[in-house]
Amino acid sequence: MRRNVGGIDKVMRVVVGAVLIGLALTGAIGAWGWVGVLPLATGLLNFCPAYGLLGISTCKR
Repeated sequence: MRRNVGGIDKVMRVVVGAVLIGLALTGAIGAWGWVGVLPLATGLLNFCPAYGLLGISTCKR
């Protein structure tokens, strides 16, 4: 796994993921909030499989 998520992209993924999971836990948006696990995981792991398939990278080289 080569790192392809960096900077602001990483921060936004972690924030959006955490907010969605928080809303799911409180029952505000139902089970769909658990989709927040995906952006949270990709932000924490610095790797997005979709970026890899498309050849995109937001990391500074």
